[in-house]
Amino acid sequence: MTSTASSTDSTDTRQDQAPHERRPAWQRRLRRFGYSARPRPGVRERLVPPYTRPGPRLWSVLGVPPRAADRLVRWSGWGGPLLVTLLAGVLRFWNLGSPKAVIFDETYYAKDAWALVNRGFEVNWDKNANDLILNSGGDVTVPTDASYVVHPPVGKFVIGVGEWLFGFDPFGWRFMTALLGTLSVLLLCRIGRRLFRSAFLGCLAGALMALDGLAFVMSRTALLDSVLVFFVLAAFGCLLVDRDRARAKLAAALPVDADGLVRPDAYVAETTRLGARPWRWAAGLMLGLAIGTKWNGLYIMVAFCVMAVLWDVGARRVAGAHRPRTAVLKHDLGLAFLSTVPVAVVTYLVSWTAWILSPSDGTGGYYRSWAATDGKHSDWSWLFPDWWRSLWHYESQVYEFHTHLTSPHTYQSNPWSWLVLGRPVSYFYESPAPGTDGCPADAGEKCAREVLALGTPVLWWLGCAALLYVLWRWAFRRDWRAGAIACGVAAGYLPWFVYQERTIFLFYAVVFLPFLCLAVAMLLGAVIGRAGASEARRVAGVVAAGVLVLLVAWNFIYFWPLYTGTAIPMEDWRARMWLDTWV
Repeated sequence: MTSTASSTDSTDTRQDQAPHERRPAWQRRLRRFGYSARPRPGVRERLVPPYTRPGPRLWSVLGVPPRAADRLVRWSGWGGPLLVTLLAGVLRFWNLGSPKAVIFDETYYAKDAWALVNRGFEVNWDKNANDLILNSGGDVTVPTDASYVVHPPVGKFVIGVGEWLFGFDPFGWRFMTALLGTLSVLLLCRIGRRLFRSAFLGCLAGALMALDGLAFVMSRTALLDSVLVFFVLAAFGCLLVDRDRARAKLAAALPVDADGLVRPDAYVAETTRLGARPWRWAAGLMLGLAIGTKWNGLYIMVAFCVMAVLWDVGARRVAGAHRPRTAVLKHDLGLAFLSTVPVAVVTYLVSWTAWILSPSDGTGGYYRSWAATDGKHSDWSWLFPDWWRSLWHYESQVYEFHTHLTSPHTYQSNPWSWLVLGRPVSYFYESPAPGTDGCPADAGEKCAREVLALGTPVLWWLGCAALLYVLWRWAFRRDWRAGAIACGVAAGYLPWFVYQERTIFLFYAVVFLPFLCLAVAMLLGAVIGRAGASEARRVAGVVAAGVLVLLVAWNFIYFWPLYTGTAIPMEDWRARMWLDTWV
């Protein structure tokens, strides 16, 4: 639009006022007492904030010439995240096949994955199957008798890819979780960069996740939760890209005045259509894969969909809409629903294809023949095909299992204790004698060799303070970034409070760990201070934040033996049991 259109058609009645006159009345009254508010960014800057760049003072201190500094900044968006991801990958793939054992729930998922690759459905294994698999290098016959399982197939198919590539052994069934755990760090770096508009804070969030013990152990174990984390992060990242692109379209449609400034316009803000938005469709696909891994992906889908709609409301409000909710309801809500919920549902159903195509004569997947036998007199048999009714019955039985699982377990814990790491889960434990399995010959007594699903304590306890800071930023500063982080934590954490009587474990918390790392990165960014702060303030902030990050790194190194199953003297093991509930 031209500047003439802007001056005559814009509905912003304050556009001809001086910047200080457009501030709230309370700020104008306080000016007489010396109050000076920071200048409010323009509409375009609010819709599409620029990425931060290190100031020239930093480069001069480091002795980097201007041309090289520009090149570093240009490559930092990918170079920094890739370096952090390389660190995470080295840590996760180092000696991945150790312990050479079937640890914790690998006894279910590793074998289920191999059955899916070979049979298309899960099967019942002999009680001594674990020993046979380890002793034979995975050269075992896959049974044909279908097994009742309570988790969808996506995560097990993912684990099965590693087994298909590298064999039916500990390295093979842990390969894909290690790969996705590494890629999750890359995703978090890029998400943090886009969220904070800072490559440094994005890499910081990724580095914190790379050094978290729980994420590390889960990435080196053939369980479903690391797969779930990857798809959840991918969905969040897709929605974040969609948010930026939608707001950029709104900014491009707004009128520009004679000074080249973008002006809010109610008509444009309330009538502009934002198109097909392919990144939302990608988010729907990722959410469907998350639900197809574990059912708690449903809660995450609902939370993310609400968050995305609120982002649209905020974008149209900033663009000048008088009734942004009505505009979103008219132009955005329908497509937002179609691009996420139906896509996720279809993706989930497609993930059951192998089970659906298995024989329905009793030799296929568990409950595959239900519609033709026990359910043949169903009132809905004329409307839905047999596979649909059998799958529906299967899912209803799984729902009953999940909601009524109260069998006591040694390592179960209440979600109230998760943030402070009240009761971690021991995946593997042995007490080798001196001179065996890595136990020093001069140990004097048996050693301890354990894989403990324990988050890096300093990081998680710092995360508790970071969550309070994020909630404060969201409630009192209306910071959308804090709201997005809080949404991610709440979606992965709060639903478990509904099932406090159920048998649940601390390692379920790994699904919201990436958002906890984002919260800590945001807190550390506040500790460092704004770019315009004094040099003394910035130096003090950098030192304080650096000390905290070094403490996290030291803490990860200190607990390294408990994360990797390294044999250590019993005295050293006891020294690492900081809480009685960790034993």
